[in-house]
Amino acid sequence: MTDRPRHRTNGPATERGRYRIGLIGAGGIAHEHLPAWLSLGADVTVFSEAGAAALVARFGGRAVDSLEELLTGCDAVDIATPTPSHAGLAMAALAAGRPVVCEKPLARTAAEAQRVIEAFEAAGLPLYPGHVVRYFGEYAAMHAAVAAGAIGVVAVQRFTRTGSAPAAGWFHDDALSGGLVLDQSLHDLDFARWNAGEIATAYALEAAAGGVRSVQVVLSHVGGALSYVHGTWARPGTTFRTTFDIAGTGGVLSHDSAQHPPLSTDLGTRPPAGTGADGQGLLPAMPYESPFATELGEFLAALRGGPPPRVTARDGLAAIRIAEAAQRSLATGRAEPVDAGGPQPTAQTETRAQTETRAQTETRAQTETTAQTETTGAAR
Repeated sequence: MTDRPRHRTNGPATERGRYRIGLIGAGGIAHEHLPAWLSLGADVTVFSEAGAAALVARFGGRAVDSLEELLTGCDAVDIATPTPSHAGLAMAALAAGRPVVCEKPLARTAAEAQRVIEAFEAAGLPLYPGHVVRYFGEYAAMHAAVAAGAIGVVAVQRFTRTGSAPAAGWFHDDALSGGLVLDQSLHDLDFARWNAGEIATAYALEAAAGGVRSVQVVLSHVGGALSYVHGTWARPGTTFRTTFDIAGTGGVLSHDSAQHPPLSTDLGTRPPAGTGADGQGLLPAMPYESPFATELGEFLAALRGGPPPRVTARDGLAAIRIAEAAQRSLATGRAEPVDAGGPQPTAQTETRAQTETRAQTETRAQTETTAQTETTGAAR
């Protein structure tokens, strides 16, 4: 994919400088995307099988009656729909000659994502995956410090992410959503790779009880680092909490959203901004500039011919491949190789040292998962 997209934009909106975005979907994440686009000065139309009229009534924009109407009246498409529809909608936008921003994951499977990416690359059209955690201030600052060598070489990374379980039923059908690993933990799997490089194997454990579901993934990086990713879908009303600890040869970077919230607010029974309309902790607090606006603003600048964004479609594909290795591990009970796009390593190529390291990390992961799931009410 070239840095300068070869697509053409046309129509009076573009000539006046207002970029026309066609937003597909009116569910939870669309409630973040639509106001972000509007804050960037975009002209937004919305198509959804349900909820488009209510969405634009709340935030602005214009609802349209069909996908065809949306595609013919926009300069770029933003896909904010359930995961199983991502690949098909991206290909429909491609057929109409439109660049695409797609909420993560880029597709339900790595195979689908690769087909979509190759088609967009062949057409010279931009395709950007919505990995918004790369745009949260504390995470962006941490990555910048790591990239600058502030803590030396990364050795061990720990990421946790806990929030209320989604209400929509399709999230809880793993065949549709990919489950907790592909939906929620994908953020931290992507970030672990961004910080410490490519990943060789993933080992995962999962626990569920009483409406709480937790997963722990241990990643062995090609460069020698280890990453621990813990995700939880908890009970309704659970405060959204994220943490990270990045240990390197020269220091440690740490953050806990519960101990260091960006802003303390007491509104009584009124839910604070960023926690969802029902205050159920579906998203982290975002009291300052929305990271969705930062993310979409970077995509918009690239669509206008500016520098490429910090996340690429190939990054989105890599994250799905890591998640799929973790899903295979849940099924097999052993560490699984991450598909790097070529021949996968086999059990016969594993050295004795690698075997010993894997056994140690598996034991450590099991112990940590037991301790962490007990604190969230989950049990084996």
